[in-house]
Amino acid sequence: MKKIKLTPNLFANCLRAVLSVVAITIPMLLIGRDTLGEAVIGFLYIVPIVWAASHWGQAAGVSAALTAALCFDFLFIPPFYTFAVARLESWLMLVIFFATAILIVGRIQDSLSKAREATFMYELSSALANARTQNAVAHIVARNIRQLFQAALVNVTFQQSKQIPRIAAHEPMDGEGTGQPDRILPIMNAWGLVGEIQIWRGEFGDLPSENSPLLQNFASQTSRAFERTYSFEVEKAANSPISDISVK
Repeated sequence: MKKIKLTPNLFANCLRAVLSVVAITIPMLLIGRDTLGEAVIGFLYIVPIVWAASHWGQAAGVSAALTAALCFDFLFIPPFYTFAVARLESWLMLVIFFATAILIVGRIQDSLSKAREATFMYELSSALANARTQNAVAHIVARNIRQLFQAALVNVTFQQSKQIPRIAAHEPMDGEGTGQPDRILPIMNAWGLVGEIQIWRGEFGDLPSENSPLLQNFASQTSRAFERTYSFEVEKAANSPISDISVK
């Protein structure tokens, strides 16, 4: 599981997750353990765990799983109203329930992360496809990466050759990065190293490793977009005198 940063919003989501487990515990107590059975109770406890993990994040899902395991043990596994477990069968049920709950939370978070990344890559590709200048490419990449990772600062620099002015984009414009960038992604093309993407970690976000497929995909998409817009600008500059003559 990825590193979790403690924030007021995180604590609020964890509290919501705990309350959702309590909310489903009350009707189960009223119905009774003998009526429902331990297997059904365990299955019903999965519902708030899945809800918390999918709506409020990984920490909320783990909080719900831990709360559900404690409530299950305290209220529905004999001896009742104690955390002691008398039978080996009950121990196995409790361990299997908690392990299954944590596995479900992890799978949900992986699925949500992949879906979010896929959506982001689609939006980035669409935005880059409509870019007509290298300056636009730099700003699109900086803005989208900052939004995805909630980064404190993203710098994108590009220089095709020494004869061409250097392009630089910063998001946000007034952002400040402390110390060295947390991630530096080289932008490579047929001419070699032509730029960098520098990312400073934000207070509420985290960053994958520099070798992660996601970040490597960013660099590759950026490189192709710079090459395409460079060719477009060269072609436009070459055709502009002809256009001027035709107009006259």
